[in-house]
Amino acid sequence: MAETTVPEVMAELAELADPKTRAVNERHGDDHGVNLSKLRALAKRLKTQQELARRLWETDDTAARLLAILICRPKAFERDELDVMLREARAPKVHDWLVNYVVKKNPHAEELRLAWSADPDPVVASAGWALTTERVTKKPEGLDLSGLLDVIEAEMKDAPDRLQWAMNHCLAQIGIEHAEHRTRAIDIGERLEVLKDYPTSPGCTSPFAPIWITEMVRRQHDKT
Repeated sequence: MAETTVPEVMAELAELADPKTRAVNERHGDDHGVNLSKLRALAKRLKTQQELARRLWETDDTAARLLAILICRPKAFERDELDVMLREARAPKVHDWLVNYVVKKNPHAEELRLAWSADPDPVVASAGWALTTERVTKKPEGLDLSGLLDVIEAEMKDAPDRLQWAMNHCLAQIGIEHAEHRTRAIDIGERLEVLKDYPTSPGCTSPFAPIWITEMVRRQHDKT
């Protein structure tokens, strides 16, 4: 499907859209009705097309932007380009995919992590925390984990939802991955009680940090 045009792709996305899927997605703040498995199948057929991805992003359509993320070259974006894209990505799924599938693979990820973490916009700041959590897990060298816990302890309780969720994930990963900080991470979670009453499906782990940390550490021990 070389030289595919934006109108052709938009027409196909319109055909894939389903009102029931859209209704479910809208409850999570995502305004599109395309089944994600079908979206991934379309991306697989289109293969990597960076310029098409850029043009699909410019449509401001949520399904088109999700598809753009799947067919782009993550390392091809400049730092300022990604900064603009993140600020435009207000749909939660677009925001999450952009951070996880594109920014984390981009050479400017660390620079953006530092800039976004300090941003006054809580949605932008949540992306900075998501990148910090990635480093806590995979490349903690050079991170001030005690300092991160200080910030979480002071700010997570009253943070807006998206930012609070991202900070809580970072808290949990510090406790899971770094035994020397585990007791403090669990203590912070117990005192702040963030997501303590979050409804959790059977078989799933609660996002409440003390439960999350304890369960994941138990699983790690069971593997050894």
